[in-house]
Amino acid sequence: MKTLLRIIFAFVVLSAFSGCIEDGIDNSPSAQPEFSVDTLRLGVVFTDQPTPTSRFMVYNRHDKIISISNISLRNPDGAFRINVDGFSGSTFSNVEIRPNDSIYVFVEATLPANGVPSLTDLNEMIDFTTNGVTRSVVINASGQDVERMRGVIVESDMRLDAAYPYQVFDSLVVAPGATLTIPEGVTLHFHDKAFMRVEGTLITHGTPERPVNMAGDRTGNVVADISFDLMASQWEGVVFAPESRGNSLSHTVIRNTVSGVVADSLSQVTMLNCRLRNSAGYSLVGRYADIALTGCEVAEAADGVMALVGGKARIANCTFANYYLFAALRGAGVQLYHLNADNDVESGMPYMDADFTNCIFYGNGTDFYPSDLTGSAVTVRRSLLKSNGSDDANFVDCIWGEDPLYFTVRSDYYFDYRLQPESPARNVGYAAFVPADGDRDFYGVERGAMPHLGAYQAEKTE
Repeated sequence: MKTLLRIIFAFVVLSAFSGCIEDGIDNSPSAQPEFSVDTLRLGVVFTDQPTPTSRFMVYNRHDKIISISNISLRNPDGAFRINVDGFSGSTFSNVEIRPNDSIYVFVEATLPANGVPSLTDLNEMIDFTTNGVTRSVVINASGQDVERMRGVIVESDMRLDAAYPYQVFDSLVVAPGATLTIPEGVTLHFHDKAFMRVEGTLITHGTPERPVNMAGDRTGNVVADISFDLMASQWEGVVFAPESRGNSLSHTVIRNTVSGVVADSLSQVTMLNCRLRNSAGYSLVGRYADIALTGCEVAEAADGVMALVGGKARIANCTFANYYLFAALRGAGVQLYHLNADNDVESGMPYMDADFTNCIFYGNGTDFYPSDLTGSAVTVRRSLLKSNGSDDANFVDCIWGEDPLYFTVRSDYYFDYRLQPESPARNVGYAAFVPADGDRDFYGVERGAMPHLGAYQAEKTE
């Protein structure tokens, strides 16, 4: 008898729940879903290849189930594809969302070639019909035609064209004896694991108005407000092979790398008003190389922004700043090795000969290693350091323990190393030590008779 009563009770309870679920669908025209976006922007995407997947959410903010009678792409044969709550297609019927619950809609696209260098804007609509009312979410993408490079070896002198951006798969190698020239306004987008190796010579002619850009090929945002521009490890980086000579980079931005820029044994590299940023390792490494940096920003790297092992370095009006977002910092911002017998790495190579003038060393973590340069041929002259040190024969007329007051706000994912009006690094540099080719900064602003320390003379404008 007790068993029979339990069966009857369970049947009654199940019937009651079934009745609640069936009767719980809200058929009122006012019962409408809400969307996490009005317009889902895929950003700039390359034509003729699938985009990364983006998504938005559809919410039921009501106390009863809502049934979306139809979800459909307005142009089902177009460039866009959708997946609703785990199912792919172009039309979906009777999609239910429980009270105070939500579903995902995933979107991807393959945009057709534009046939022109400029961006082509493309919109699509996803229509949601619920209780006789249709509401829509706009999908927007800007298609960019690119010239694709796959395993290219430059064996004779070559000059790139600025008409289209380039997308580099696998590798771009400049062979010994060859020169690759990259004119102003050229952008190279490197695919995952792609790299550039310079065994001959690389020359870039970026300008303040039209810099040369080398970056990963992911566009838009990773999540929320975090842009792929801030993400490291999207491609391997640039290596100047041993004995590569005559390399000259001007107004060139290199970012999103695994290993940054590496100048290997006895290579020669000159950089003017360049930006090296966002690396999972170092942004710049020199190994017994001949390096000249003027007006450069070297920033955001997990291992430290720059490491020099032996070699020769002439560095003026540069900003070394580390506010890397995605890992704990593993070393000082600037690291110098093979300086003297106390710092010998047992390579048998000559010790470092380096000069830093009008620079800034400031960011999270330690700014400079080693802190004692006694007995080395390294001089840091008229520079601002985060450390609370004091001048000696190697640190000359420096500003110690001061904040340069960048405009950077790390918590807002905003990185701008120009100087605020109250900065102690403004108008205190040595004009006599500014190299002739560095009389203007990345923005084209003249440094003048009272130059700022660091890379930037320009004022920040809204």
